[in-house]
Amino acid sequence: MVVGVTFLVFVVMSFSPIDPARLALGESASEDALNNYRELNGLNDPLWARYFTFLWGLISQGYMGVTAGNRDVTDVVMAALPITLQITFIGLLIGVAIAAVLGVVAALFRDRWPDQIIRVISILSLATPSFWLAILLIQWLANVPGGWGIFPALITEWVPFSEDPAAYFNQIALPALALGIPVSGSLTRVVRTAMVEELDRDYVRTAIGAGIPKHVVVGRNVFRNALITPITVLGLRVGYLMGGAVIIEIIFNIKAMGQLILDGVKRNDVFLVQGVTLTVAIAFIVVNIVVDVIYVLVNPRIRSV
Repeated sequence: MVVGVTFLVFVVMSFSPIDPARLALGESASEDALNNYRELNGLNDPLWARYFTFLWGLISQGYMGVTAGNRDVTDVVMAALPITLQITFIGLLIGVAIAAVLGVVAALFRDRWPDQIIRVISILSLATPSFWLAILLIQWLANVPGGWGIFPALITEWVPFSEDPAAYFNQIALPALALGIPVSGSLTRVVRTAMVEELDRDYVRTAIGAGIPKHVVVGRNVFRNALITPITVLGLRVGYLMGGAVIIEIIFNIKAMGQLILDGVKRNDVFLVQGVTLTVAIAFIVVNIVVDVIYVLVNPRIRSV
């Protein structure tokens, strides 16, 4: 998968009309200087040779090229990636927490008024674009005219958790909410369906009939067995969250992967756009591998398959 992604990204970016030599040396560079640069960097080689050179540099040294500002793409991406991952992870936690509570309540009160209300809430959340919700959150909760003035509308400088935890959560709250709430809508329906299927199984009726309290059966058995399907959907949603985080970062002026790819497109920086795209794609693959491992932790029966 990773090799396939690297090949696809490299081939697509090779069709860019931008000349890497002129991008690196500037518009005033002479033809001799441009030709020397192309020769030294293998730009005159066939596409397959340039790909294998790129792949070997990526595997052996983590090298993804040089930006238009003559900075190593890997260093630039590695400085921005942790911020995007933090926003994605906290947004995921918010979405999972909301979905777990609402999904369980909807299943326990199946076809009654709590279930109907939660159904409407989940549909509204699912139909809400994260970028539009981000703008609404800025208008309602940020320190702008007419807002409550609690959270910053634009983040001029990222404050790490280790330096100031309060400022960290204050700056990440709105971006994470904008990501997590739309995801919670789809996860709520999945959790509710999985819980209903487990509640209808014979072992639940047997356990409750034997005198075990219902909340014990639901907490220890039903909820855990119902997690398999939501985790599957969750692995796919992580890709959506990372893609959404790129847009959310631009809205909140967060200097992370979204700002990098925007700057790369504005400056026609092929290597930077290629590096950001490749990194996000590989991160998505790694997350899905982690989800497969979580399957085993949630349901040990899978180990014997």
